[in-house]
Parts: sequence; structure tokens; C-alpha cells
Amino acid sequence: MSKIKAPKGAPYARILGVGGYRPVRVVPNEVILEKIDSSDEWIRSRSGIETRHWANDEETVAAMAIEASGKAIADAGITADQIGAVVVSTVSHFKQTPAIATEIADKLGTHKAAAFDISAGCAGFGYGLTLAKGMITEGSAEHVLVIGVERLSDLTDLEDRATAFLFGDGAGAVVVGPSDEPRIGPTVWGSEGDKSETIKQTVSWNELHAGDVSKLPLDSEGNVKFPAITQEGQAVFRWAVFEMAKIAQQALDAAGITADDLDVFIPHQANVRIIDSMVKTLKLPEHVTVARDIRTTGNTSAASIPLAMERLLATGEAKSGDTALIIGFGAGLVYAASVVTLP
Repeated sequence: MSKIKAPKGAPYARILGVGGYRPVRVVPNEVILEKIDSSDEWIRSRSGIETRHWANDEETVAAMAIEASGKAIADAGITADQIGAVVVSTVSHFKQTPAIATEIADKLGTHKAAAFDISAGCAGFGYGLTLAKGMITEGSAEHVLVIGVERLSDLTDLEDRATAFLFGDGAGAVVVGPSDEPRIGPTVWGSEGDKSETIKQTVSWNELHAGDVSKLPLDSEGNVKFPAITQEGQAVFRWAVFEMAKIAQQALDAAGITADDLDVFIPHQANVRIIDSMVKTLKLPEHVTVARDIRTTGNTSAASIPLAMERLLATGEAKSGDTALIIGFGAGLVYAASVVTLP
């Protein structure tokens, strides 16, 4: 029996560069209030959201991802043809096949990079980062582009008082490359499929195609609604507050550090109250910078962590070399947390 040659990659991996793209249109709460019975004060107090960005016709999933990726590649100091794999996390690319990653890889000018999409909701960036780290240490790619991109305005029911104000559009990307020292800690990830009904799409694509109006949600004018994201708000809130703080702590433990060693905390931007509760439960010291990008960006699912990371670095609230705890959680229910060194 012949022996299979052992793979040889870099000893460790790190984030080399980050980039983000937010659509031009800024949507204040007042626009959301045109179709729901609520108030600006209620939206801000419940979620922390003041504005969000919504994409126009030209700002497609691919276009936004390409803009963010170009910035990340430049920030990493490499060229697109050095990218060996492109991993795109999204739930708002509406073609089952081909993967949007292949189009992005081609338009960026990569040299036939491996390219694929993943669907892990708001934990998607963490999942992609973990896959990238594995590719680099295994040796199948020297540089991996990880993208989180969403056009959630396409999946928002503007008449749903519980979710109409939550979602925004945008793209965030990082380049992951080789490192001589550990710069991406062990990932603590998993799923709780028994809670899958708490965040879901209202109807499946085949149900919409079947066209049985009696089984489809209708808007106030009697028209069939496009599939949207719906959630059981209180159940999701309790799960995120009580369970995800435990996962975040496990990520700190796995990395061999304590909250005192952290410089930055970048949780999924789902809700300011969830973020504040996690900060309290984790007993984060005053010196830790906490991302609250949700205030002006909304919930952008897979894009939220890299977008928040990019903004903290751009504003100087965080700096290169800082130690950051990241955690994503959402539909599935799925989650992923790890400690990283900022690029």
C-alpha cells in the first residue's frame, strides 16, 4: 500500500487585510415607519438602530462583494492572482447554482481560484474564517478571500413590525494568509437545529412557485409577498443573551486568554441590547472597545463582523495588532466564535 504524502502548509494563519462596502442609500427609521405602527424611539430602544443602508439596482451581491474584496486585497498588500480560494457567505444570492463566488473570483482577476458559497446565516463569516485557516495550514491555498455579503432588503417584509427595521445591506471581506505565530485562535462553533424555526424564511421558493395563494402570505393590498426573513424575537434574544456569552467565553478559554487580555470585542451586529448583555456577562473591562456598528448599518448578517471590523480600524477605535474576540450567531441556529489578531 502506497503512502499518501502529508500536506504541508503554513504553521498558522492570520488576517492580512480587511475591506468593506456600504450601499450609497442611507435609510433612516422614518422610512421604515411608513409601513409599520411603531416609533423611532421604540426602534432605537429595542435594537439600537438609527439608520441602515439599502442597495440600489446596481449594488448587487456580486458588485458589493467585489468592492469590499478589492479593498481587502489592497489592504493585505497582495494582488488578486495570489488568491487561492474565495469563500462567500450569503443567504441573499437567489440562484441555487452557480455559486456567486465563482463570478466574484473571476471578476477580481484571481487565477482560477477555488470558489464556493456557504450558507451559515449570521455565523457565516466565522465559518468562512475557519475554513480559510484550515486551507492555509493544510497547504491547499496560500491566501484565502473570505467574504460576507448580504442584500437583506430583498428579504425584508416591510409590514412585519418585528423585523422590518432590522436588516441592512453591505459586504465585508478579509484576506487570510500564512503566519509564523498563532493569529487566529481555535474556533468554537456548532448548531442547534431544534431551534431552526426561530429564524427562518417565511415560505420556500418552491411554495412560491406553486402559486397556491391560500398558503402564501399576502400584503395589505392582497398581493403575494416575496419570501422574507421572520423570527421569534424573544426566543432569539434569550438564546443569544444566555447561550452565546457562554460560547464567547469558551473561545477565550480555547485561545488561552482572559477578558483582561482583550482589546476589542466584535460580536454579530444583531441588537445593541444583546451586545450590551454579552459585555456584562463576559465582564469585559472598560478598556475593551466594543463594536456597535449596528446603530448606522443595521443587521447585515454574514457581513456584520467584517464591516464592523473595517469601521473600527478605519476610525482608529481599534488598531493593527489588537486582540479581538469575534462571535457570530443566527439562523440555523448556528454560531462560531474565535479570538483573532486584527490586521
